[in-house]
Amino acid sequence: MAADLNELVAEFRDKVTVLLSACAKTGVIMRPSTGLRDPLEQGRLWRQSRSIEEISEKIKSLKQQKAPFLAHCIESVGPQDGKHVTNAIPGLSWHQWGEALDCFWLLDGKAEWSTKRLVGGQNGYQVMANMAESVKLDAGGHWPKFKDWPHLQLQKAGSPLQVHDLAAIDKAMQQRFS
Repeated sequence: MAADLNELVAEFRDKVTVLLSACAKTGVIMRPSTGLRDPLEQGRLWRQSRSIEEISEKIKSLKQQKAPFLAHCIESVGPQDGKHVTNAIPGLSWHQWGEALDCFWLLDGKAEWSTKRLVGGQNGYQVMANMAESVKLDAGGHWPKFKDWPHLQLQKAGSPLQVHDLAAIDKAMQQRFS
């Protein structure tokens, strides 16, 4: 799936365009795969690696904190199965705000997901992450804990909760995606 860069916040889209062009000039082709992600999809991704107890507790907590739309986004997608790919519940990923993008490294016409493979002495994800700093983007590959090499975001804040309160996030997500 190719990400539609037009769905991104203009400032972020412009920086991403400059970054991807700079990567290409070094011979590293990074292809956008996921940009704007709706909160239901975020709910699916969050649920897929968690126990029913953890899911039920999160839904209950969100409802108690006056975030019923975010709770609905987790509850309504039903059981999911898969590996752990996100710590962010719906609304708490910059993807829902149009301020995050995941890219893959394109080699020989195919997606290369290895963060260790070197071609010409370089790894595409490491090149992208290193160059992201020059356009003032935050690269998931440089995060101290949960490394997310394909991920770029506009905000240095790790979560929208560092910028908005939960009720405001709930309202913004409901207005944008309902």
